[in-house]
Amino acid sequence: MSMFAPAACIARAISAPTRRAPPVISTTWSRNGEFSILGFMPNNDTATAWQGEIVLNEAQARHCARMHAHLLEEIAAADGWLSFERFMDIALYTPGMGYYSAGTHKLGADGDFTTAPEVSRLFGACIARQCAEVLSALGGGSILEIGAGSGRLAADILLRLETLGELPERYWILEISADLRDRQRSYFARHLPHLQGRVRWLDQPPEESFDGLILANEVLDALPVARFRWYRERVEELGVVIDGGRLGWAPRPASSRLAETCRRLSQAGGAWDDGYVSECCPRLGAWTQIVTRSLRAGAALWFDYGLPRSQYYLPERHDGTLLCHVRHRAHNNPFLYPGLQDITAWVDYTSLAEASRTAGFALSGFTTQSHFLAGLRVDREMQTMAGGDANQFARLANQARQLMLPGEMGERFKAMAWLKGLDVPLSGFSLLDLRHTL
Repeated sequence: MSMFAPAACIARAISAPTRRAPPVISTTWSRNGEFSILGFMPNNDTATAWQGEIVLNEAQARHCARMHAHLLEEIAAADGWLSFERFMDIALYTPGMGYYSAGTHKLGADGDFTTAPEVSRLFGACIARQCAEVLSALGGGSILEIGAGSGRLAADILLRLETLGELPERYWILEISADLRDRQRSYFARHLPHLQGRVRWLDQPPEESFDGLILANEVLDALPVARFRWYRERVEELGVVIDGGRLGWAPRPASSRLAETCRRLSQAGGAWDDGYVSECCPRLGAWTQIVTRSLRAGAALWFDYGLPRSQYYLPERHDGTLLCHVRHRAHNNPFLYPGLQDITAWVDYTSLAEASRTAGFALSGFTTQSHFLAGLRVDREMQTMAGGDANQFARLANQARQLMLPGEMGERFKAMAWLKGLDVPLSGFSLLDLRHTL
């Protein structure tokens, strides 16, 4: 089967209705108060069995072929071996061809995965309540959202802030995809035309300092990662080569910096067997520092699936967390549909906590998505939205279950808060404090 998926190519994949990590941990408390592990899958706990069918149409096959040819050129220019971090960067972000830069529909029922804002307005309403607390404490300010997707989260936040009397001065959207910008503008025109004047799109973080908030929902999992293979006597970095015209994995000795990083990760996770494979995100600290440096006072709120480092790098998770999404199917082959599929890895929240200090922030909270929503009284938001309509309340209750149940998105997804120039309690982090696990 051709690795660039010609029109006749059929891939087999398991259904995966939301872009999410599998349920390998529980954040419920054991008697000794420690973060407890419930169980493990035998091999790669993010890998999936191949079943079902995906067929590319002619335009999609051409797009994959273009990206495949571009990758071959990049690999040749790199003397035949391309780091996986660079491969992921190209596959996701190359202008006009990368997954996040090309004009393909990504979110919702017609896309490749579903995020929390697509599940329910409750998610945005609760984030709005948290924003309102911060904006009130600051006496006003602006909001910067990184990667706004369909625009639904921004719209839900602005509409709820309007009713709370805490609209931001400006709502910036840092969005690199021209196609997504067009979709966002169209969505705002339909759903909040009276607030469009507050929204501005940016190609890079604002140069001017501002007070307020920075929001990032399911952004960190798409930062390119380095893949490695561990042995007691050596560490290999896994890269991408051309093998018979196809893309494939190939190792080379890891740099001293990557090898040292792997030693630290091994100490955090436990004793790894020879051949242990995982990933890390070398650019996380620098990237978060760049996107948050304009915030003079306020909060940065991060939402994504991920784990504390000691949980992420457990010996049992010996194939890492790399996962790809296409047409609501998940699989673990990043070479299958270059340019058409999402490529993600879980977030190492310990690294994100360390980055907060480097960026000049205080780590203010770390909790599960379920506890974040509960702390912001999602039950009251349900009542407000239902307005006495029992059927509407029942629909909202079903949506809340998907957002909050441990087997759905409630524990897989986490929330983290950074604060700068502000010392206030945040309701979203009031019910369960998991900072001690980092």
